[in-house]
Amino acid sequence: MNGTLLALNPMSGSSLLTEFGALAVLVGIFAESGLLVVGFFLPGDTLIFPAGVLCATGGGPGPHLVLWEVLLCAAVGSVLGAQFGFFLGQRGGQAALTRASNGRLKGFVARGDEWLSRYGTRKAIVLGRFVPIVRTVVSPMAGVLGVPTRTFLLWQVVGGLAWSQSLVLLGYWLGAAVPGIDNYILPAVGLVIVVSLLPLLLRRRG
Repeated sequence: MNGTLLALNPMSGSSLLTEFGALAVLVGIFAESGLLVVGFFLPGDTLIFPAGVLCATGGGPGPHLVLWEVLLCAAVGSVLGAQFGFFLGQRGGQAALTRASNGRLKGFVARGDEWLSRYGTRKAIVLGRFVPIVRTVVSPMAGVLGVPTRTFLLWQVVGGLAWSQSLVLLGYWLGAAVPGIDNYILPAVGLVIVVSLLPLLLRRRG
């Protein structure tokens, strides 16, 4: 067990799923949705989409996960993580960002601020859950900018459930419909990431 943990790659979705199963989904999504400093480096789409595939491909080389457990863990991690990030933003996010010396971090934060301004609070919170990087910064930025707690809670739940459940179910559907899909998880995940990044790419070109 100790040797396995030493070899564990926390930035690899497949490694986390193999070692911890559905619990990895809960912890990983919570951290990506709510922890501004480390959330950029953790798997999100690359964790829950393969988890859905593994729910449908029992008997393969990877672990077999239970669909309802993965759906529940994805929902809880997404909702609680975002609310925790919002709480941190409310309680001292502005002071922390002012003291931050990391230029890349400030750039990510500025992107979150721009996202909220561009789309308006409700739409930005929902759509932001589907976009890597934005997903990590939008919650603390909403707290920093003083978005009302009830407004944020309602729309982050809507967005968090729509994002997490749809990706798990998409993975499950492909796992059940396409024989041997578990052998092509990495290309499939890459396609999911490219599609999720399209809003950012199109915005830059515009």
